[in-house]
Amino acid sequence: MRVRYTLVVAVALAACDGSSPDGNARFTVRESVEQLAVTHAPPGATLDVWDTTGATIATGTVDMLGSLIFRQVPPAAGYTIHSTETPPQISRHLTVKSIADSQPAQDFYSKQSLQAGFGYITTRDGTTLSVYVTMPGDVSAGPYPTIVDYSGYSPSKPGEPVANGKYSFLCDSIPTLCNAPNDPSALIAALFGYATVSVNIRGTGCSGGAYDYFEPLELLDGYDVIETVAAQPWVLHNKVGMTGLSYPGITQLFVGKVRPPSLAAITPLSVIGNTATTLVPGGILNNGFALQWVTEVLDGADPNGQGWEMPKIMAGDTVCAENQLLHGQKINNVEEAKDSKFYTPSIIDPLNPTLFVDQINVPIFLGGSWQDDETGPFFTSMMGNFKSSPLVRMTVYNGVHPDGFQPAVLAEWKNFLDIYVAQTIPVTAKQIRGLAPILFTNIFNSSLKLPPDRLAGAASYADARKQYEADQPLRVIFESGASITDDPGAPGGTFEQGFSQWPPKETQPQRYYLHADGSLDSNMPTEAMAGSQFQLDPDAGQRSCLAPNGNAWDKQPAYDWQQSVVGKANTWITAPLATDQVFAGTGSADLWISSTENDADLQVTVSEVRPDNKEVYVQSGWLRASFRKLDTTSTTELWPSLTYHGTDAVPLVPGQWTQVRVPIAGFGHPFRAGSRIRITIDTPGGTRAQWRFQLKTFTNPVTHTIGHSTMYPSSIALPLLAGVKIPTPLPVCTALRGQPCRDYVPLMNTPAK
Repeated sequence: MRVRYTLVVAVALAACDGSSPDGNARFTVRESVEQLAVTHAPPGATLDVWDTTGATIATGTVDMLGSLIFRQVPPAAGYTIHSTETPPQISRHLTVKSIADSQPAQDFYSKQSLQAGFGYITTRDGTTLSVYVTMPGDVSAGPYPTIVDYSGYSPSKPGEPVANGKYSFLCDSIPTLCNAPNDPSALIAALFGYATVSVNIRGTGCSGGAYDYFEPLELLDGYDVIETVAAQPWVLHNKVGMTGLSYPGITQLFVGKVRPPSLAAITPLSVIGNTATTLVPGGILNNGFALQWVTEVLDGADPNGQGWEMPKIMAGDTVCAENQLLHGQKINNVEEAKDSKFYTPSIIDPLNPTLFVDQINVPIFLGGSWQDDETGPFFTSMMGNFKSSPLVRMTVYNGVHPDGFQPAVLAEWKNFLDIYVAQTIPVTAKQIRGLAPILFTNIFNSSLKLPPDRLAGAASYADARKQYEADQPLRVIFESGASITDDPGAPGGTFEQGFSQWPPKETQPQRYYLHADGSLDSNMPTEAMAGSQFQLDPDAGQRSCLAPNGNAWDKQPAYDWQQSVVGKANTWITAPLATDQVFAGTGSADLWISSTENDADLQVTVSEVRPDNKEVYVQSGWLRASFRKLDTTSTTELWPSLTYHGTDAVPLVPGQWTQVRVPIAGFGHPFRAGSRIRITIDTPGGTRAQWRFQLKTFTNPVTHTIGHSTMYPSSIALPLLAGVKIPTPLPVCTALRGQPCRDYVPLMNTPAK
């Protein structure tokens, strides 16, 4: 009865106000997919969404720009939005679509026209996304192979000359040099002869809408972008590829999930495998790079937040100006990130590429660094899951975040794009080969060259593709940084291996047990009661492996990988290896622990102690012990997959022995005969350049004990590639990219009391 009364009163008020059946609102509403977006409303006004029964399903307050977005609105027709002023303003009847019902007809895409330079793409809900288009020549000389890069940085910022016009004398033959896109991967593709379309995601730059981290609309927008670009007459084969490293690499995984039919291939470089494993590795908040990145992207999503929008607006771009109105309706992902204590499937599953990359149905080229200082090492969790892709090529290596652009990776990236997007025999123009050392100098401070075109001699495109597809899917580059004797630290490996899958089926678990004397070997401990203890170091979480003002991307970074301190860490070490041992894969530290408190933040680090008494960092793993519950469906001897669910979190019982398995992130590293394997267990922190760990706090000092007795035998399993010989001598210790090096200092473990 109350609902009916409300509806009658509303209709009467509308009639008294003289409004038409289509509403009398002076504000504007955009109907969307599971959303309604209001602009040009009175700031501070309260708006209600009514369904057809007159029930209020959502209420909100208009922001200072006159905007308000209602999210998660159930798909239906007949909604109206009402202001609470007297007399009220009432919108026209509104329809909210579901994802399934939102798909436009194909002519929605083909009717849109894109030209070289700055412009806009219209998405299915009417939102416009800003784009910047470059072509390798006059449009009349097309069609051209085309790539899209899509992110929340500033890819659609209008192009500028490379190096302030230093190469303007080449612009007639390479127009991109005077008209360069703002994304590095797009610039490189443009130099290789590709047309490029660089797109700002919803709610960033001059694009309309409001930002929310990989919300469903962002994926649908990506679908619309691919289909609109591919429909252009200047696009070769009416199919496009996607490129990008980091953020524009990650977006490719999400766009690939929704399967736009005109997507030819994707090339994600330096990406995450799961939002959670970068944001909360081991269940511990990464309040270093992860939180910093979320904050920076969110700040850039403010109205005019990237800085280049206002000059566009001042020059008369009314679309960009209008599009800023909704930017204040962004979701505060920073607070969401801080609240990410547990893995909540309904929230995190849609943000976990590992769970959905099996839906991607186009060829994939993936590159990643084991020691990536930004996105991290857990991209490996998805590498075995590309089940629907017709072809997968994965190149992995030691190194840092930008190393996807190193020559050894970039050459294969170009081969891949030429085969699956351009559909041509991969050949690099002499002019571009001449420019390559300049490009690499800008990125790596080394005048590097592109490798020879290995497919240039193919008799036909079909023959080139056949040769390319004969390659192994997985390529592991070892010891990047050590290949050039007179330029240590320049990217490039000393040797590489190919494999048919990830993890390599040739991998065998090599298990080492921890012993009371600090040794590490394949024998079970014999002591009936033994353990080593260390104290929680509350300062470790905010410690970097870099010296102040150090840069992890330098060829020879100023590292400050601090020595372990007696009483605050335990270490174990093998005898000198009798033979070469090469490892590639993930690992597991299977520990028995006891603590004086109800939880323990743990870090397990693998390093190499070389015959020259230098110690090189290899990899780490992290775990908050209360998150020790295993996901039994995907746990193996070399990979303890943990649920991280809040309902599975179980505190430790102080003083009681508990078994935990700490996942060791993926790595590939050769240990030569004479080297020793060292394991360090301590408080998280001090091994990463940009990651930080928000450690659990306690009132009193905390002591953790690691068991190594017959009853509580702790061990670590590492991924050994049996029989692999190392063809090169021991490299310069400081040359290995992403792997700090220091003098080896033995540590005496503190026996448990």
